[in-house]
Amino acid sequence: MRTSIATVCLSGSLTRKLHACAEAGFDGVEVFEPDLVAAPESPEEIRARAERLGLTLDLYQPFRDAEGVCEAEFARVLHRAGAKLALMQRLGIDTLLVCSNVATATVDDDGVAADQLRRLGDLAQQHGVRIAYEALAWGRFVDDYRRAWRIVQLADHPAVGTCLDSFHILSKGHDPAAIEQIPGDRIFFLQLADAPALSMDLLSWSRHHRLFPGEGSFDLAGFLRHVLATGYSGPLSLEVFNDTFRQTDPSRTARQALRSLRWLADGAGVEEPPLPPAGQPAGYDFVEVRAADTEPVEVLLEQLGFGFGGRHRSKGVRLWTRGDARIVCNQQPGAGEARLAAVGYQVGDPDAAAARAERLLAPRVHRTTYAGEEELRAVAAPDGTEVFLGRSAGWVGEFDGGRAPQDDLGASTIDHVNLVQPWQHYDEAVLFHASLLSLETQSSTEVAGPAGLVRSQVMRSSDGRVRMPLNLLPVGHPGLAQHVALACDDVLGLAREAVGRGLRPLPVPGNYYDDLLARFDLDPDLVEQMRGLGVLYDRDDDGEFLHLYTRTVGEVFLEVVERRGRYDGYGAPNAPVRLAAQLA
Repeated sequence: MRTSIATVCLSGSLTRKLHACAEAGFDGVEVFEPDLVAAPESPEEIRARAERLGLTLDLYQPFRDAEGVCEAEFARVLHRAGAKLALMQRLGIDTLLVCSNVATATVDDDGVAADQLRRLGDLAQQHGVRIAYEALAWGRFVDDYRRAWRIVQLADHPAVGTCLDSFHILSKGHDPAAIEQIPGDRIFFLQLADAPALSMDLLSWSRHHRLFPGEGSFDLAGFLRHVLATGYSGPLSLEVFNDTFRQTDPSRTARQALRSLRWLADGAGVEEPPLPPAGQPAGYDFVEVRAADTEPVEVLLEQLGFGFGGRHRSKGVRLWTRGDARIVCNQQPGAGEARLAAVGYQVGDPDAAAARAERLLAPRVHRTTYAGEEELRAVAAPDGTEVFLGRSAGWVGEFDGGRAPQDDLGASTIDHVNLVQPWQHYDEAVLFHASLLSLETQSSTEVAGPAGLVRSQVMRSSDGRVRMPLNLLPVGHPGLAQHVALACDDVLGLAREAVGRGLRPLPVPGNYYDDLLARFDLDPDLVEQMRGLGVLYDRDDDGEFLHLYTRTVGEVFLEVVERRGRYDGYGAPNAPVRLAAQLA
């Protein structure tokens, strides 16, 4: 299938957008009229530039308020159309998007609309152009793709077909199954966009909050399968109005867009060749903390009972282990404050996972490997975190001089890794982890912190072995930090051992424990133990959750969690307390 994207999806000038689309690997573009109007280049220069870049110009859009009008108004429509059709000839574009009328329509009559589209078709045919008629979700009379198709049928003109837009169909809750009743050769164009589930007026939702496939809540794979069942063979094109994408680097956004389209096409069974399969990760392999000085982090690990796993024989990194939980401390001059630099996943087929990442345009990360060392493939996530794809922990044997953990209280696995996302890459991060690692998107939550709302989107494997909350913090939040949560069978016992080794947990206010006694039927002695150790508590219908936070070192802190029963959350009610304590 051919790929295309509307220039409205990207920031920058029209020529900059064309270069970004070509660099990403798109086959063609839709030209958004305001982009052309603002361009200093002539239509002929734009056409020549696209040809040099190997791009086709697939659609000119939008042509508004064309049908359902009085004859006097339609005369003005034909005048406008004549100028646009002549312009399209200069650009070499053969399809014009005509949106259903939202402003000047005065006649709610399918016969009138069809007659006017037929006359537009006559004019377009003289210029070698086709009319693709689209039902806008907020059209004055025509707001349903099924009615738009009936009008096209009534027009009965070879140059008049329909355009299907996933947003206009799915945002209205219309059943896309009826698309299969439209002959594929009468679908002149297809536009795809995802969107979050929001309760707001359709126009604002569309103009500001569309997303690329895989970043929102629409079933775009099912939608696309209905379209392809008609025999449609035109481009799969993205039309995404989004305030963030209009402010960010167009080359990066174009790569993000093509990644989404390849992932969607693969899910619908039309990506050629298919993407290499990617099973969900079996678990975390390791987490890497990088800093100019990692000693404060290593002190925390030792206080939490981790054993020193040794120094790497060829790299300046040190390993700390506790059961299957492995944290690598990478001390590099000039690296700055401590941060989570890499996350390693255990995957069934690292070669296939790396090949899939390449097809999905994930930037490769270079890693020097010497003879006898395990090759670990890595790519960069949108926030810069390095993602390693390995089969097992065979690399542990490359570390010498280790010693065992200090106790057996059960912090044996990594429970979850919480990554803070820059606002401009948040949606891209969701798509990245869903498409590359096949992680499932859980419901999004918002937590009120002292510096504003914190949005959290959990990505996880179906078995829960990999859990990854992605947090979007308020702009300028001074408590920006990422963290690793470690599983434990006895958080109170571990906390006592850790405090005995010098750990100073994140301080929790006394008011919190008074509130615990009011909210839950807890043993007061237990609450006093938690108060003395800085342990927090949550409970739902499925179980209980006890957890402990360390103080922040640089941009990193650690958490120890104990899940009882089938508790599957992350202690969200306690997040405001934690955020306030980190800001104190």
